[in-house]
Amino acid sequence: MPDLPTFPPIDFRSELNEDQFGAVTSRGRHALVLAGAGSGKTRTLTYRVAWLLSQGIPPWRILLLTFTNKAAGEMLERIEDLTGIPRAQFWGGTFHSIGQRILRTNAPAVGIRPDFTILDADDADTLFGSICKQVAPDFVKGKNAPSPRVIYDAVSFARNTLTPIREIVRERLGWAPRAEEIVPSIWEEYTTAKRQQNSCDYDDLLELFCNLLKNDPPARERYQNRFRHILVDEFQDTNTLQSEIVRLLTGAETHVMAVGDDAQCIYTWRGANYKNIVDFPENFPDTELHKIEINYRSTPEILDFSNSILNARTEESGFSKQLRSTKEHGSQPFVIPQLDAFAQARTVVSKIRGLVEDEGYALSDIIVLYRAHFQAKELQLELTNLSVPFVITSGIQFFQQAHVRDFVAQLRFVQNNNDRVAFTRVLGLIDKIGPRTADRIWATGQNTASNKNISILSALLDPLVMKKVPEVARDDYRDLVLTWQNMSEALYGAEIPSGMEKETPENQVSENSPGELFDFFSEARKDDNRLSEEDLRSENPVPENTVLATPAEVVRIGIDGWYGDFLKKIYPNWQQRFDDLESMIGFAEKFESLGDMLTQLALLNSETTDKDMRERDGGQNSLRLSTIHQAKGLEFPVVFVIGCADGLFPLRRAVETGDVDEERRLFYVACTRAKERLFMLYPKMSSVRDASLLEISQFIREADSSTYRMYYGGTRMF
Repeated sequence: MPDLPTFPPIDFRSELNEDQFGAVTSRGRHALVLAGAGSGKTRTLTYRVAWLLSQGIPPWRILLLTFTNKAAGEMLERIEDLTGIPRAQFWGGTFHSIGQRILRTNAPAVGIRPDFTILDADDADTLFGSICKQVAPDFVKGKNAPSPRVIYDAVSFARNTLTPIREIVRERLGWAPRAEEIVPSIWEEYTTAKRQQNSCDYDDLLELFCNLLKNDPPARERYQNRFRHILVDEFQDTNTLQSEIVRLLTGAETHVMAVGDDAQCIYTWRGANYKNIVDFPENFPDTELHKIEINYRSTPEILDFSNSILNARTEESGFSKQLRSTKEHGSQPFVIPQLDAFAQARTVVSKIRGLVEDEGYALSDIIVLYRAHFQAKELQLELTNLSVPFVITSGIQFFQQAHVRDFVAQLRFVQNNNDRVAFTRVLGLIDKIGPRTADRIWATGQNTASNKNISILSALLDPLVMKKVPEVARDDYRDLVLTWQNMSEALYGAEIPSGMEKETPENQVSENSPGELFDFFSEARKDDNRLSEEDLRSENPVPENTVLATPAEVVRIGIDGWYGDFLKKIYPNWQQRFDDLESMIGFAEKFESLGDMLTQLALLNSETTDKDMRERDGGQNSLRLSTIHQAKGLEFPVVFVIGCADGLFPLRRAVETGDVDEERRLFYVACTRAKERLFMLYPKMSSVRDASLLEISQFIREADSSTYRMYYGGTRMF
């Protein structure tokens, strides 16, 4: 073994507060460190490693486990800066990176060779998809079959939670005929294929690591003796498999320190096990409990409200903790009711303007948080209309998401049957229908409509056209066209006259068009030869008593049709995406016609995009929007939380499935992102499928009313 490294002495007492010092110098058998939001968790971990080194523990006997490579890199960099000891001397990294490192040395014990390759997500998807087609071609091609990606996601969840595959398949894919019987056989063949090519997917790095420790006693003892101190960051986010790895690495002389915050456990939906941190003292006897409650981020007023959120929990829901601020007093959090999501958006933008113009904040000092992505669409529209630059931490803009684009393409085609780009995009979603097949269907449909003097929507189900559709795709294709017909009938009251679907050189969409989203009915095209919705209705009079559908009703028909079922088969998170689409019903209610709605979306998309903004200034001078999950770990002087109403936050689905405690923790995370100002807004009218009155979030109702202020006034003065 190399000589122990030396470094300048550190005055731990003077460089740490009392809470941190107690955790850093813990001498208990094990330690659970509950580090509250903004309390210096990383600093505590860094100094713990330095303290261990000062006690004569060699760096190679310390194992530091994190959840992201970025976190591991930052931690090791701080340790090196503090002690001067090169990071290469430490065993530090994510569970997966440590797993692959140990598997390289012990590969034969788990049935692989040391030179195994690691499949990235795309490679794993490709291999798994091919295995699905080999093992169960009829199953994966069936009308009600889940996509390979959905199957893979379900089994991955089972592996990470150490749950029998059949149980998860029954729970998640019970709607798919014979799934419980077929999926395990697919997985067995997929595993065999990986072993034959000596490759591992991401989950193998944990699963095989765990199997090694469980089934190879000499290897287990070797690593138990090697790592005398194990430090686990963000322990509340560990899944069952990761927790089992920590348990198996813990020998008679091993000291485990788990650092985390039970109040910030917000990832159980992807496998994190809340019980891991709550039950740590029981699972690791002789545990010292340390609470780090001094907060360096938020004002006392924000912390009073945040503490009050947690006080509403039952005793069994977690550890008690009261954050204390080191900052000067500020204003209380505001709760602001608004009529609907559009009024909420206008108020947020108006207040932001006041903060920037009157109070000296920069746009980059402000973040707007929301529980689900669909809750930000009205705000994105308002910001775009007023040319307020913004970037989205949680991904792309609402109307640029793939599933939203797919659905809007259907609205486009129903609105304008000449929109070949929209037609091709939607048909391309169906398995076995590529661009060339879509072109053949289009051409045959146009000829049939012309020859028989019928509408293109009728022609698309003509036997001549159906022959161009691959047999395995016909069920989906038929359901899609029937949905289009239902939407069109609702929109126009009767079938569109056949002559209106014929393409002319002036309005034909080239098949080589790049197909940018919403390339239709913009202001720039008012002079072209396309017929507007009003023209179509005037040329196609309907009976006097006929009530034409509103845009919202047309959207509703589309969601209830083919695409709503398609989502379930193709996306692992189909419920979230379905919520996105349902929210468009309320959005559509603000428009008098479908054409007006699509025009507004076209203009929205033509404005500066999130990507453009990043390229121009890195988002430094922009407002930031984010889901709360994506904002964990961030902090901003000013935080807006929108959609603070029952059904929106907590989400209706979470209430129905009994996940309210996690929703409460998520609300707590949102509020503790704020350093100086916190504004919570909620619409009193729902903007999803069923327009109804909304009540202020139960998390606010349950909080101490003296810790926040209700504001019922205008939009400028707070």
